[in-house]
Amino acid sequence: MAAAIARMRMKMSPSPKDRDYWRNSTNNMATPSKKAKTAAKKPAATRPAAKRPARDARAVREKLASVKPSGGKDDSFFELVHEVARQIPRGRVTSYGAIAACLGTKMSARMVGWAMNTCHLAKKPVPAHRVVNHAGLLTGRHHFDPPEKMEQLLEKEGVVVRNDKVVDFARLFWDPAKEG
Repeated sequence: MAAAIARMRMKMSPSPKDRDYWRNSTNNMATPSKKAKTAAKKPAATRPAAKRPARDARAVREKLASVKPSGGKDDSFFELVHEVARQIPRGRVTSYGAIAACLGTKMSARMVGWAMNTCHLAKKPVPAHRVVNHAGLLTGRHHFDPPEKMEQLLEKEGVVVRNDKVVDFARLFWDPAKEG
């Protein structure tokens, strides 16, 4: 029995060549990188201060009270995104990042995209075709059936689209933080 265990250990243990590789590897996860070592040695005064969000959560909630007619306090992020999207005027467009900034999570533009992808599950209709990327491209068009439907809906509202991009995006851009 002991001999069988010893044979199994021999099979599972790495070869001397493998052991040397892991010992001398620069990709070893156990040792911190040079950048991390130098950052740890800097005195606190020279390190950049941590960035704080532009608005605190309470101010965002108060602002959203005007967005949400029901005034519900336990809304999910997706529901809040849908409420902001419902406020986009006909013939105007906004970006995923602008909605994220309005909700106080400026770095969550992708999460807004995920929320817009679930708008077909919302109780009230959400005009998802009015939300484009920061350059005015119709990046969400592939989630419409057929993909040309997003462009058709925008053109029905008077928005000119060429090559899957909103023409005169700067003029048609609606900023929910300023105009909402």
